[in-house]
Amino acid sequence: MPLLAIAAVFLIWQATYSITHINPVLLPSPGRVLARLGYELTNPMFLRAMVGTLGEAALGCLFGAAIALPVGYAIASWKLVGAGLTPLIASSQAIPAVAIAPLLALWAGYGLASKVALCAIMVFFPMLLNTVLGLRQVDHQLIEAAQLDGAHALSLLAFVQAPLATRAILTGLRGGFTLSITGAVVGEYVIGGSRGLGQVVAVQSNMNDTAGLFSTVITLCVMAVTIHVAMIGLEAISDPTKEMRNK
Repeated sequence: MPLLAIAAVFLIWQATYSITHINPVLLPSPGRVLARLGYELTNPMFLRAMVGTLGEAALGCLFGAAIALPVGYAIASWKLVGAGLTPLIASSQAIPAVAIAPLLALWAGYGLASKVALCAIMVFFPMLLNTVLGLRQVDHQLIEAAQLDGAHALSLLAFVQAPLATRAILTGLRGGFTLSITGAVVGEYVIGGSRGLGQVVAVQSNMNDTAGLFSTVITLCVMAVTIHVAMIGLEAISDPTKEMRNK
């Protein structure tokens, strides 16, 4: 079905281009965009930009998870922590990434650190929400039974809460990693200072290179979809409740 949907989009795109004879600067033909995409995928500079963006996204996702997971555990475990932090965290999501990026550049410089920080901020909220949701959905009777058997905070987390919340946590990681691509591109576009696809987009935009912009956007979409599918596969492999549900 996704392939059929993509084919339909390209057919409508080609029909619009052929019927309206629109200026290629405004809307290039699908054939021209695909030819440009093929060229870019053989261009070493474009491939290095892809790797740079993926690296920033991966580091941002890693740092975001390192903060979101323990904070999510604290919110799910202690009501006072949840009551104090939840409104602040929710209100922070109203701040657009474009507004945060210049501040991060001032604080962390124009190098890798500011882009990674922006990615971490963008992925933090979905990871946090899914962690809290997963931990709160663990059956309290199981927790009480484990405590009666002598389980304490760390052993309870390691052997009961974390395994049963794995599916929700991995869903948050999937959404976060996909968002981290956006964070990396926004950081590269607004902050600059590194060679990534955000810088490629900036150059193509300044040159009115519409075919190049379309090819870069398609590349970003494919990267995001690939990460999404890979994370779904990881969820299926790592889900400890899958065998129980099958039975």
